[in-house]
Amino acid sequence: MRAVYASNVNYDDPISVLAVGERPEPEPREYWSTISVRSASVNHHDLWSLQGVGLSDKQTPMILGTDAAGVLDDDIPVRKGLKAGDEVVLYTFVGTDGNGVAPGERRTILSEKYQGTMAEKTAVPSANVFAKPANLTMDEAAALGTSWLTAYSLVFSAAGVKPGDTILVQGAGGGVSTAAIMLAHAAGLEVFVTSRSEEKRAKALEIGADGAFEPGTRLPRKVDAVIESVGAATWSHSVKSVRPGGTIAVCGATTGDQPGAELTRVFFQDIRVQGVTMGTRDDFARLLRFVEHADLHPVIDSTYALADAPAAFRKVLDCDVFGKVVLHV
Repeated sequence: MRAVYASNVNYDDPISVLAVGERPEPEPREYWSTISVRSASVNHHDLWSLQGVGLSDKQTPMILGTDAAGVLDDDIPVRKGLKAGDEVVLYTFVGTDGNGVAPGERRTILSEKYQGTMAEKTAVPSANVFAKPANLTMDEAAALGTSWLTAYSLVFSAAGVKPGDTILVQGAGGGVSTAAIMLAHAAGLEVFVTSRSEEKRAKALEIGADGAFEPGTRLPRKVDAVIESVGAATWSHSVKSVRPGGTIAVCGATTGDQPGAELTRVFFQDIRVQGVTMGTRDDFARLLRFVEHADLHPVIDSTYALADAPAAFRKVLDCDVFGKVVLHV
């Protein structure tokens, strides 16, 4: 089958070890299901894998991809289970609760231990297969597994905010930040965002932000929580922008993970820092219901054929995106 995979790892030039070619189809595995992939989105995790973060050269070749939407190949034989031919989306954390893996197996995301989703077929534990929200296209549904689930967990679990509260989303434009803006707006939160790009600030306002500012700008008031995925470049602003007793919810550090900690301000103002990696299977189920009920549609920046994966990866690497970059399989 055709697939996009890491042929090796290269920290300085990740695109150089990205390959498109033939790879073996998933082998049958008890309590797992195979899906014919239609769309798979590109995440920073895929670039980190190419750089050797969480993936060693000994684990290559490894099919990349942590998200997918597609068609279920075979029935899942449980009461009211999904049937062959159903359109589905995937929860791609494996080993979080024992479904389909050996007892005590460490949790991983597809493309770390098990082959990923950027292929004609992929496989996950059957418990990780969910019906695609009826209001979404395949491309939109392919954005949900990593970026949207992470944003859902950041806003509604880690940040602990309620309707009427105010949040700051750092770095408008990426998949997590656009999802956080839309989810928070739909839930009745006031949303501030930052971006160096005037165009991205304008687009953030179009999808639900209440205020858009240049990085480092003093906000109209302190926020109840900050959604932080940028890292070193925005950390100081995040610490200064959250109210005493508020929360900084962190899911990434695209500009570096070694900012000045500003510990005096953190402890003196009782600021809580909470890390997030995606979310639980139950969170994913809630996200799917919310997206369908509120008729939310993930923002798609651009789409590429599988053969054009290097161009898609380059676009994400250059941070030249607003929303998600999706591969058509």
